[in-house]
Amino acid sequence: MTAFTLIDKNGATRTVEANPAPAFAKPTHPLTSRVAYAAAHVVPLAWADNTPGRPAEVDWDATIGFRRMVWSWGLGVADCMDTAQRNLGMDWAATAELMRRSGAAAREYAAKEGWGRSVADLVSVGVNTDQLEQGGDYTLAQIVDAYLEQLNVCEEAGDGPVIMCSRHLCRTAQSPADYVKVYDEVIGAAKQPVILHWLGEVFDAQLHGYFGSPDWREASKTVLEIIEHNPGKVRGVKMSLLDADSERYMRAMLPEGTMMLTGDDFHYVDLIKDAEQADPRTGGRAVMHSNALLGAFSVLAPHASAAIQALDRGDEAEYLRILEPTQALAQQVFVHPTEFYKTSVAFMSWLNGHQPAFQMVGGLQSARSLPNLSRVVELANDCGAFERPELAAERWNALLAINGIAR
Repeated sequence: MTAFTLIDKNGATRTVEANPAPAFAKPTHPLTSRVAYAAAHVVPLAWADNTPGRPAEVDWDATIGFRRMVWSWGLGVADCMDTAQRNLGMDWAATAELMRRSGAAAREYAAKEGWGRSVADLVSVGVNTDQLEQGGDYTLAQIVDAYLEQLNVCEEAGDGPVIMCSRHLCRTAQSPADYVKVYDEVIGAAKQPVILHWLGEVFDAQLHGYFGSPDWREASKTVLEIIEHNPGKVRGVKMSLLDADSERYMRAMLPEGTMMLTGDDFHYVDLIKDAEQADPRTGGRAVMHSNALLGAFSVLAPHASAAIQALDRGDEAEYLRILEPTQALAQQVFVHPTEFYKTSVAFMSWLNGHQPAFQMVGGLQSARSLPNLSRVVELANDCGAFERPELAAERWNALLAINGIAR
């Protein structure tokens, strides 16, 4: 019997039998009912000095291999995002190289796949200002220049641009108008439509009050003004506030042609599903849904693909049967302190055989406790998130053993 040893916060252990992997089928044509990106992590070289404060040394074969796995399920990859340890271990040199390598791999994959997906369909990357010194004081013009430097690397690689929230802009901006000014300049320089990333302070405390207010209703006015100033140039908004009500309100306010991509790893099942809701523009009701740009989908690529394939067939019941059981796992992956969810993402990648070691850039693999990871194992087993249950059990039980925890 293949089994997992589980451990609780008091050190007590118990054993559960491993469930079989679900028999999901990969798609044979593009997904149509939803746009879906999985925010992917990076894999470090296991033998390199990826300790805190050191420049990232990336295992490029494993990192790009993970992205090819995501593409094989019909999903796009959101790369160089917070999941890829932006502002938490990945330096700009490594990030720029990731932009280039992901774009090249996507171009090669698209040519072989033959589905007509563009490079931007396969990979959209985060454009930020994190090449600037953290904690430094910068003018709005310098922040624009930093954004444009990264945008240039993104576009040269052929990637789709995701304009990320900037810690530097959050610290420098004195009003909503400052955000509008910076975003107008960056979006105006972009050669293709962009996705705006709205990352809440639950993910990064240094983004408190982003878009000019800690009140999301006030901040949403700034986002909508930016979109209004740039007609046809904002492809979508990715919201990561972990607040379903704010996302439903915002998606109802978006102009036609601008989609909502949920970044809500706590409520994605309902947000992606069609639902009737109040339309604040008309005072009536309308059926709306979110698309997806989720870190959780990098843990659950087969489930995400199978669920969207079900929606493509018009089978909402099957969508719920597949995806609803995954929500508890995602909530554990993103449990407080939420910024360290990347540790659980890398952990699941290792258990599923997508990387050779449970290591992370900056030594971040230590950011979750064994009981925390044990709960991830339990919930992943419950919902069938282990692609190779025997390997997952072997690796997890070995990790416990080297930490002095025996069955």
